[in-house]
Amino acid sequence: MIEVVADDMLRIYRCSMVSAVEVTDLTVKFDAVTALEGVTHSFEPGTATAVMGVNGSGKTTMLECLAGLQKPTSGTVRGMSENLAYVCQHLPAFWMPITAGEVLAMGRFGKRGLLGRLRGEDRSAMHRAGEQLDVNQFTNRSFGDLSGGQQQRVRIAQVLAGEPDLLMLDEPVTGLDIPSQERILEVIEDYSSRGAIVIITTHHLDEARHCDSVMLLANRLVAAGTPDEMLTEERLRQAFGDRLLGDHADHDHDQGFIVLDDHGHGHDHHGTGHSHGHSHGHDHRHRDHSHDHGHHGHQDHGPHAH
Repeated sequence: MIEVVADDMLRIYRCSMVSAVEVTDLTVKFDAVTALEGVTHSFEPGTATAVMGVNGSGKTTMLECLAGLQKPTSGTVRGMSENLAYVCQHLPAFWMPITAGEVLAMGRFGKRGLLGRLRGEDRSAMHRAGEQLDVNQFTNRSFGDLSGGQQQRVRIAQVLAGEPDLLMLDEPVTGLDIPSQERILEVIEDYSSRGAIVIITTHHLDEARHCDSVMLLANRLVAAGTPDEMLTEERLRQAFGDRLLGDHADHDHDQGFIVLDDHGHGHDHHGTGHSHGHSHGHDHRHRDHSHDHGHHGHQDHGPHAH
């Protein structure tokens, strides 16, 4: 019992030492296309930030810059921790004969190396993360045999097992079953409350309400603030334009608007997910009320831990 309390205190102390991550005048261009232009923002320790905008608005590009996967054309990123994790939208190789437990163990590679032997503290971290995401019962099952929601929970448990100071999730609950969505969003809130920085991209208004702050992107920073300040019709229309619909019939929530957007994430520019507003024939309406995240035929996301 004493060991558990001491371990928890060490993890809380570690998170309390996290520095703010600051981006200044961040600009990313791909040939003639500007993915991000002059974005300046600070991500504070102990907070979860939702980054919102239409496809091609620069959300994924910003995460890739923070993760060191995309070099900015200009601007700076300061305060980045080496202990970061990024769960992206791309699928891993499902044909590999690997169990969910082995996927979870990969979260400790950053501390033990690819061939390093797992210690007791590693297994404790893996067990805690698996318990948070309710996936410990899947450790002996083939990862490829799990449902989409179960796989995504294993991926997020994997990166949490590495106890990152900065956790970035690119549309972490899109297309998942409601229980998996709720579990993941609860974990996001809990993890940021320990002092870590959590950043998620999303199209969903209710997901954004689980966060402490909201950034609205339209290849530039439209506005940033609390969910109450940003999730208004005026602010959302600045970011989503004609994809924000008002005065619709038969809505069952307090606000009279919905966000209309597609999830056909193209990868036109170096695999960064820029479709630049072009519809792919999928009409997904995101209602503005609690516990209605929507269901989307979007592929699951794969993790990259650093």
